[in-house]
Amino acid sequence: MRPQRKPQARQENTADIPFYRKLIGKGAQPAALKTAVVMPVDERSLKGAVEAVHKDMIMPVLIGPEDEIRKTAEEHSLDIGQLEIEDCANEQEASQRAVELAAQGRVEAIMKGHLPTHILLKAVVQESQLRTGRNMSHVFALAGKDYPKPLFISDAALNIDPTLEEKRNITQNAIDLFRCLGFGTPKVALLSATEHVTSDIPDTIEAAAICKMADRGAITGGIVEGPLAFDNAISKKAAEAKGIKSKVAGEADILIVPDLQSGNMLYKQMRYLAGYEAAGIVMGARIPVILTSRAATTPTRLASCALALMVAEQGAQERREPVEIEKRL
Repeated sequence: MRPQRKPQARQENTADIPFYRKLIGKGAQPAALKTAVVMPVDERSLKGAVEAVHKDMIMPVLIGPEDEIRKTAEEHSLDIGQLEIEDCANEQEASQRAVELAAQGRVEAIMKGHLPTHILLKAVVQESQLRTGRNMSHVFALAGKDYPKPLFISDAALNIDPTLEEKRNITQNAIDLFRCLGFGTPKVALLSATEHVTSDIPDTIEAAAICKMADRGAITGGIVEGPLAFDNAISKKAAEAKGIKSKVAGEADILIVPDLQSGNMLYKQMRYLAGYEAAGIVMGARIPVILTSRAATTPTRLASCALALMVAEQGAQERREPVEIEKRL
């Protein structure tokens, strides 16, 4: 009988992943971000918020059932004595209160705790003062040992079946995040099941259209190519075997998926089968929304806070620039 191989425990400590180490280090540099933490009622979400305080990343407002938050803190020896708490009875009330604080300018970011993603995002999307001219989208920043650089995936959490225009915005949002982190010009792969444009698979036609948009300046800041199958996007050998000549193939920095289902499955496969960690953030809103899995590790939550800090700082800089230009004039 063949001996059974014991399953290996998934790595919980991301200290050995250079991207996360660098990201968390950079995130500790700007001033701490006033952040509404929604439903931090389990150890992971509350510990992530407390650790982010210790690293001077965020100044949290804990929003949810106060008794439950304090009970969680006591059970896991987490010091929240100096932290502000907004008592809300349930997930819907807590989400609504968070977006109200954001709309009033009393917090600079929102962070998901232990609640379903759709409840929080519904409140965020419905708040008109948080919307911009571009639709919101979610970006995962993944890091692991099997790919030589960080890999960004969008949208695997927010837009279920995006239109062509929404895909254009999804692509631009992901590029903006990549550049905000100081990584330069990203190589963007528009994923489909095949690299061939065919009417049998409508996503391939939309991928080709998005590439043309990029050629004509409707998407800026990145090298955009597609359609590309996943293997062609991340493996030069696979691309060469199929005779694909591309600046992106085998070297993709950003993967734009055709819909939420395919993106979510891809992210979870990389997370749970390949051991990748995945920081997450919503782009396209007036403030960053830190959005990770409820099972996310503390380092992943810290990396997500770092993303939010840098996005918020970039937004503040852009708001300052027109004033500074007017002063010079």
